[in-house]
Amino acid sequence: MTDLETRVTPPGSATPRRAAPALLGYVAVRALGLLALAGWSAARDKSAYTLLTARWDALWYTRVAELGYGYEVRLPNGDVHSNLAFFPLLPWLERLLHAVTPLSYADAGFVVTLLASLAAAWGVFAVADHVYGRRAGVCAVLVWAVLPVGIVQSMAYSESLFTALAAWSLYAVLTGRWVTAGVLASLAGLTRPVGLAVVAAVWAAAVASFVRDRRAPTADTSPRRGAGTAAARFAPRALGMLLAPLGAAGYVLWVGHHTGKGPLGYFDVQAGWRNGFDGGYAFARFVADKFTSFPSALAGLGLIVGVALLLWLYVVCVRQRQPLAPLVYAGVVLALALCASSYFGSKPRLLLPAFPLLLPLALALARLRTSRSALVVGCLAAASAVYGAWWLNGSGPP
Repeated sequence: MTDLETRVTPPGSATPRRAAPALLGYVAVRALGLLALAGWSAARDKSAYTLLTARWDALWYTRVAELGYGYEVRLPNGDVHSNLAFFPLLPWLERLLHAVTPLSYADAGFVVTLLASLAAAWGVFAVADHVYGRRAGVCAVLVWAVLPVGIVQSMAYSESLFTALAAWSLYAVLTGRWVTAGVLASLAGLTRPVGLAVVAAVWAAAVASFVRDRRAPTADTSPRRGAGTAAARFAPRALGMLLAPLGAAGYVLWVGHHTGKGPLGYFDVQAGWRNGFDGGYAFARFVADKFTSFPSALAGLGLIVGVALLLWLYVVCVRQRQPLAPLVYAGVVLALALCASSYFGSKPRLLLPAFPLLLPLALALARLRTSRSALVVGCLAAASAVYGAWWLNGSGPP
């Protein structure tokens, strides 16, 4: 068996020492991105730090951390943007760090994001290493780091925190730590609405393991010992399944109670932002509208190619027989991102946590010679750094 074949590594193998090359490479890529952003911003007389910590969602999270929930903005068209749309774990961490250090809320958000991005990179490595080996794990982290919207990993947004929790929850599932997987899935559900994807992954893997246990013959013919062994296997998985949805469900129910609109009150809050799930109809219309004129038609064609690439990557993941948990997780993240009815410019960053989609690319990179793979990563890192600097100094991620 080679280092690039699917395999099972012993639980606990994702040690800091084993992950060190991946983490060092990740830090180098992100440092290049921040340097490019600083230089580009200085040339435009802007503050790179402000762009990272005080734009769009970062402002909303900081306001929640400082003032709590209840703030809303009423737009001229009648839409109501409420900060209840933002899940609480990131602002809770910002408030905690602000309380125990001299950092401002914005500074605390930046520190949380930097630490979470490292934890996310380590988690991506752990999952890829467990499934395909160490070299593929390093390449998976580097591919995730050089994504065109990789600069979001360094912003005071919740993507890095969510990806860290999701990746380590998946790793816990893969290594049979069901209670840990459930706790991390619950925390992911307190971070972003897409926490549903982590819950689905935990549930799907647990149900599949129950089915395997029922079909597999037991080596111990003693009824009493066999029943005890079955109960010992059943209890952690059942507890993990029970814990997984508590975070998301708890917050959604609290919002419903807080607004007085019942269990579905959170969906009314999202409707005020014109967010919803329509199966991709609105996104399809958005793409179709691009073909009304020639310059925009090129953008429409690019969007179609991008969606086709994502779907192709998912098919490749299935054909390469990724474990069930990463497949379910990536599939749900992909579906929620592509089928959301608003904020089409946000879709690239909404897909950022779907790192299992990158594993086929990581495998291809891992099969190259080290010198060639380093050249590819270097070129992609430079392009990502320039694009991120240009993007954030322009419209930025809404």
